[in-house]
Amino acid sequence: MRVVKNLKVLAGVPLAAAALTVLGAGTAAAAIPVNKPMTGSMTYYTDAGFGACGTQINASTQLLVAVPHTWWTSANPNNDPLCGGIAVKVTYQGRSITVPVRDKCPSCDATHIDLSEPAFARLAPLDLGVVNGITWQFVRTTALGATTPLTAPTPVG
Repeated sequence: MRVVKNLKVLAGVPLAAAALTVLGAGTAAAAIPVNKPMTGSMTYYTDAGFGACGTQINASTQLLVAVPHTWWTSANPNNDPLCGGIAVKVTYQGRSITVPVRDKCPSCDATHIDLSEPAFARLAPLDLGVVNGITWQFVRTTALGATTPLTAPTPVG
């Protein structure tokens, strides 16, 4: 009898784990710390092709951001909550820009973002390459599905 009782308990463990996995899958968007400022660093990149959100990008000409791989929660990044109306507001030395999330940065740590070249140039001279001490935060775009920049200050000279 005791063996049968223990087997029933053990059989329930995978079911409970599966239920938690299914229930937890719906909360991925809640894991994005929207409107929570973080201090970190920024670099820029110039890749062209398909970004992690499944759309064509050109980081040499478009205003966009690649966010650290640690913030992505979906096995298929095209379906990730970051691709659904999330942008990043970056502030450096009194200047701010808000750009849509379009790509993933596989080499960035959790507080390091990779801006497109023109987005970086609006905050700091390109010859800096790496800028520490920025503040950035995830924000929701104002219109459903909007992926255009919300603010775009003038380039730094």
